[in-house]
Amino acid sequence: MTSTTKGYRVGWLIDGTGKPAVENRIIAVDGGRIQAVLAPGDTQPAGMTIVDLSSCTMIPALIDSHVHLVMSGTTEPSVRQEQLKSAYRGRLKTLALNLRKHLACGVMAVRDGGDHNGDTLRYKLDQSAHPPTPVTIASAGRARHAPGRYGKLIGIPVEAGMTLTQSAFGMDTRRDHLKLVNSGLNSLTQFGVESLPQFKVDELAAAVAEARRRGQPTMVHANGHLPVKLAVEAGCTSIEHGFFMGRDNMCRMADHGVVWVPTAVTMKAYGDYLKAQGHRSDPSFADVSLKNLEHQLEQIAMARQLGVTLAVGTDAGSPGVHHGQSLKAELQLFITAGFSVEGAIRCASRIGAMLMGLPERGKIAPGMRADFIAVKGSPQQVPDALHQIACRVVEGRSVDADATF
Repeated sequence: MTSTTKGYRVGWLIDGTGKPAVENRIIAVDGGRIQAVLAPGDTQPAGMTIVDLSSCTMIPALIDSHVHLVMSGTTEPSVRQEQLKSAYRGRLKTLALNLRKHLACGVMAVRDGGDHNGDTLRYKLDQSAHPPTPVTIASAGRARHAPGRYGKLIGIPVEAGMTLTQSAFGMDTRRDHLKLVNSGLNSLTQFGVESLPQFKVDELAAAVAEARRRGQPTMVHANGHLPVKLAVEAGCTSIEHGFFMGRDNMCRMADHGVVWVPTAVTMKAYGDYLKAQGHRSDPSFADVSLKNLEHQLEQIAMARQLGVTLAVGTDAGSPGVHHGQSLKAELQLFITAGFSVEGAIRCASRIGAMLMGLPERGKIAPGMRADFIAVKGSPQQVPDALHQIACRVVEGRSVDADATF
């Protein structure tokens, strides 16, 4: 290590592996990489510049494993419609604003679940049209759903005369991952109601196999026992949402290494909104949302015990689910469901990095890319203190929360 090395002295370190936090460490960074994690008494490189963050806890840069960047979390229907119907330049402004919100909350990478026009993929690929962003984007382009079924907001239906595989790889072939929709929405009016699958298992399996051949993971929107079962049997990479999927599916997921992104915060946000605003049809719908949340927390607790790999994703862009700040709420829900702070941070960093195909991120260790944040306070105050970020570092460079791009 040379004199260009910068050392970040922190009071506590959560390294992203799920191990208990350790005290009084110096993270030595040079050339965009973590060179060493120094404990008290370790020899420090000569000439290293020290950044004193002794009152802070350092954690890996956070990753939201399920977002919709082109949509905001507003609950105002007219605003949501305007965002969706506006020209591309208008939607681009919404997308850029949402990226800034993620950055402000320490989220340095997002995994997008698709949009009807493929705007997020277009934004990512057309880098000459806008300044670079420090937030890494993985995009599905447009999801695929069955004709006449749920999915218009996040994708397009399979075209007439085409198979699912033909439709999925006829366009958006430069996507980062394939998004398939295999159920309806989780019911917000009746507790525990399940929708039918959108595709047969052989249709799903063929699309997943082609995606794998092209090096693309597959994320599948699925709620309910049968839609999840078919997606897992087809070999998908991850299940998104997974409300009411049940223990048997969790066992299958654990056995096959399928990652679960439960997005529990969606039900909290919607329930809170209905309780505050009421509902034009039935005020009991708020209670249904909160019952859905309670059941999802029970499933998260069970999945942890069964050895299912979970990633933190928020479904940001859904009504009441705001970009950036909702990741804090989802982390809190993971902790409520039985995860330790360190375990929850692992789901929002290392697991998310692996899901996005970023093996050099999500962990604070020698050789890893230097992406991390320092939060004011001790580990016991994380994630509550995620609004008090003292330092953001992306690839070894300090980044301001109000960076423009």
